[in-house]
Amino acid sequence: MDQTDMQPSWYVLYTRSRFEQVVFDGLQGKSLEAFLPKITVVSKRRDRRKKIRVPLFPGYVFIKSDLNPYERIEIVKTIGVVRLIGNKEGPILVPDDGIDSLRIMVAGDNPVETGTRFRKGDPVIVVEGPFVGVTGTFVKYRGSEHVIVAIEALGQYAAVNVPEKHVEKLPEFV
Repeated sequence: MDQTDMQPSWYVLYTRSRFEQVVFDGLQGKSLEAFLPKITVVSKRRDRRKKIRVPLFPGYVFIKSDLNPYERIEIVKTIGVVRLIGNKEGPILVPDDGIDSLRIMVAGDNPVETGTRFRKGDPVIVVEGPFVGVTGTFVKYRGSEHVIVAIEALGQYAAVNVPEKHVEKLPEFV
């Protein structure tokens, strides 16, 4: 297919940790169409509670491009971009109606939930409630609002059932 025949499509960029807004702003600064879906959540700081806007999919930004060689270089040169998400055939397209649906979902203040916040084996820490400070490994979801966290001590495992909102994923370097 000739590059001039290619229509712009949506793709997904993987970003450095917590660089979603930097990548989004950088792409827009280059006059490229980008989309960073955000939702409103209550911050989990000990000293105060306030509503903040956070990325719906941490670590990812959507980009619309025909991926011509110049644009592709500009995209991957953007500060904070790690790579385009794809497989051996190339970058994976996201359907326009999927992006349209996401825009509708994040337009209001209605709660939006995603189901892959934790993956089995993720290192986690309990940040609220009676188990605050406990670190462990995410085991599985229990119901719609609870998770099972395994704690290893003395070569033995114990597991606790904790509300999902009380658990945060630990950064990879911890």
